Amino acid sequence: MANLKSLAKDTAIYGLSSIVGRFLNYLLVPLYTHYMPKDSGDYGISTNIYAYTALILVLLTFGMETTVFRFANDERYKPDTVFSTAFATVGSLTAVFLLLIFGFINPVSNALGYAAHPDYLLMMAVVVALDAIQALPFSYLRYQKRAIRFASLKLLFIALNIAMNLFWFVVLGKTSVFYVFFINLLCTGLITFFFIPDLLRIRWHFDGSLLRRMLGYSWPILILGIAGILNQVADKIIFPLVYPDESQANIQLGIYGSCVKIAMIMAMITQAFRYAYEPIVFAKSKDGDKTEYYASAMKFFIIFTLLAFLCVMGWMPVLQYIIGEDYREGLGVVPIVMMAEIFMGIYFNLSFWYKLIDKTIYGAWFSLTGCAVLLAVNIIFIPKIGYWACAWGGLAGYCTAMLLSYFVGQKKNPIPYPMKSIVFYFISAMAFFGLMKWGERELPAWASFLWNNLMIAGFATRIVMTDIPLSSLPVIGKKFKK
Repeated sequence: MANLKSLAKDTAIYGLSSIVGRFLNYLLVPLYTHYMPKDSGDYGISTNIYAYTALILVLLTFGMETTVFRFANDERYKPDTVFSTAFATVGSLTAVFLLLIFGFINPVSNALGYAAHPDYLLMMAVVVALDAIQALPFSYLRYQKRAIRFASLKLLFIALNIAMNLFWFVVLGKTSVFYVFFINLLCTGLITFFFIPDLLRIRWHFDGSLLRRMLGYSWPILILGIAGILNQVADKIIFPLVYPDESQANIQLGIYGSCVKIAMIMAMITQAFRYAYEPIVFAKSKDGDKTEYYASAMKFFIIFTLLAFLCVMGWMPVLQYIIGEDYREGLGVVPIVMMAEIFMGIYFNLSFWYKLIDKTIYGAWFSLTGCAVLLAVNIIFIPKIGYWACAWGGLAGYCTAMLLSYFVGQKKNPIPYPMKSIVFYFISAMAFFGLMKWGERELPAWASFLWNNLMIAGFATRIVMTDIPLSSLPVIGKKFKK
């Protein structure tokens, strides 16, 4: 129980930087969708280029974030040596990447459809390079359990980003996507300087033999990471390439990209949980009660993500105003994308069985299979049903990887997950969601909103009565103890 409380505490702190931070970033969505008209396609361009940068970031970090946790917890190695070796590797890859981009910017921009705007690609190349450089110091902060420092730097970036966007778009009246990329470059560059004190505290030592072992561990994680990020961004990369009406491609992608922002609430919860959970898993791998702990963590993760799903669906009449009116026609994809994110979070929880036994190649195969399903759905159906194929493709891909990881994992390294309880929670959540959709069709808007909140309260009551009594909650729990 103490470890679960520690997990909850760290998740809350990381959640401050992830959930609260991204919520503040949501303020940028109505800003962009107001100042960048739908017909300009600028929001679609932003969605497309950020998808490429997400993929490149995975390539440059080379799976070293997880690898640092694995080897820093190995008593045979000094944590500073592990970090130094990983940092040198990522830094070298980043330098080569920048040299290639700046040396071949014209053919690259032509190939990606940005011949008229190579400056967009140059700016984002520097941004992704700086993000790669920052990734390992952020990871090391998590290893050191310096959650406050981690959250402070993340929130500082977000505050700067929001302030500069408001200045350029509202005060100066800019309307071009150029300023989105330019502001990102300024903020990322500034945050990089804040890591200098942390880097100066490191006892730098490069270990070649250690690097060989780390690369042997990390390359399957890289494959897993590539497949995983493709599951998140491949639809946004593929869409302009296969959508039949080239003139409408960026417009339709902009609609999808803006609506997906609402669904990303689930991604924030998953990310906050991951930041807190990953270091604990490796640290607890030597304990006798580890399997019971992993099973409990999975169950409570699913409970709270399903509750979050119902909260977002129930409050959609309010949350829809996050995006501009012209973009709201795509809101129907939100529940599909949110469920895909839940499956992705479950898959992440399931992934530790092969990480802990150093069989990360399994994760690579599972993720590649899920990615293949996603790509097939997108390529086949985008020309027919547009961005709906992106939503369904993501759901199918994550579901495939999740099921493969569960069934193989139960044979290779079984964990006693409480499947009856988990399945019942899924069925309950879907039943409450179905009742919400009924209310949406049959009731007036005000009554439907009240009905939605009643459904949320019903699911929350189920949780309190079954698994999390009010007396067990921090701060307020003592008021309910007998």
